[in-house]
Amino acid sequence: MKLIIAIVQKDDSNKLQRAFVKNNIRATKLATTGGFLSEGNSTFLIGTPDEQVDSVLEVIKSKSEAREEYVQPNLISTGLEMDYPVKVTVGGATCFVVPVDQFKQF
Repeated sequence: MKLIIAIVQKDDSNKLQRAFVKNNIRATKLATTGGFLSEGNSTFLIGTPDEQVDSVLEVIKSKSEAREEYVQPNLISTGLEMDYPVKVTVGGATCFVVPVDQFKQF
């Protein structure tokens, strides 16, 4: 068994959640916040059998599109100040696949 931790931009999270339901993939959604841009994202926790990891990752990839946007970064906490928008790549997904030694559901 594996645990997939998928971090996606909040704009992609609802369509990804619908795709999980459509493909009968059970996932827990957590609201999280990114670092550099201080923007919202969602983290999904997905427990899945080893043989289904590739198909789950394919669903995540198909619903998490990378795109470029101009944003006004909030860098006050770092001591840097920027008065102009910065072009960044947003979206996509960061996924971690980790082994699960034991799984219990109560």
